[in-house]
Amino acid sequence: MTKPVEHKVLSRIYGNGRGWAFSQADFADLGSRSAVDSSLFRLEKNEVIRRVIRGVYDYPRYSEFLQKTVVPDIDQVAHALARKFGWRIQPDGATAQNLLGLSTQVPARIVYLSDGPNRSYAVGKQTLAFQHTALKESVFKLAQSRLVVQALKSLGEQRINPKIVSKIREQFDPALRRKILLDTKTSTGWVYAAIQEIAKEAPHA
Repeated sequence: MTKPVEHKVLSRIYGNGRGWAFSQADFADLGSRSAVDSSLFRLEKNEVIRRVIRGVYDYPRYSEFLQKTVVPDIDQVAHALARKFGWRIQPDGATAQNLLGLSTQVPARIVYLSDGPNRSYAVGKQTLAFQHTALKESVFKLAQSRLVVQALKSLGEQRINPKIVSKIREQFDPALRRKILLDTKTSTGWVYAAIQEIAKEAPHA
């Protein structure tokens, strides 16, 4: 009876690729709550998916170098929780820098600003925390726009240099950089100027 639902659930998981984190809410359109829950239970039992925290799973990434599955993508977990509870979220400045590779330290606490309640979750050796606040960057449609703006603001105008611009540029393909540029037109002058530089093609060596 639930087999067709399981096939649909599995197809959506495969379609989003390895590293995707999700909850039952991401499959609510595919069947009843019990059918989806049963499908996720079987997929976890067969080690196709992994339970990250209560109610949230991921499709684990595998490292050929390490010859094992790697830890969950905590940004994916944060967005899975946001979808599950209907929150709007954005990373705080330090988290944004970390996600963009601007910080080499692996923080013990990952913080997202949220219009939901204050909550925290243990994800492996890290704490994923949500802090209730007014979301100043929520005017931007793209999560990537909010990420870039938060990172730039937390760095400050004086610390923006070609190395920072290049590091952020390499995180996004040209098409996405153009979308971010269009999405952030209303941002602060120096922030938008930095994004204009990020959106340009990388100079040839």
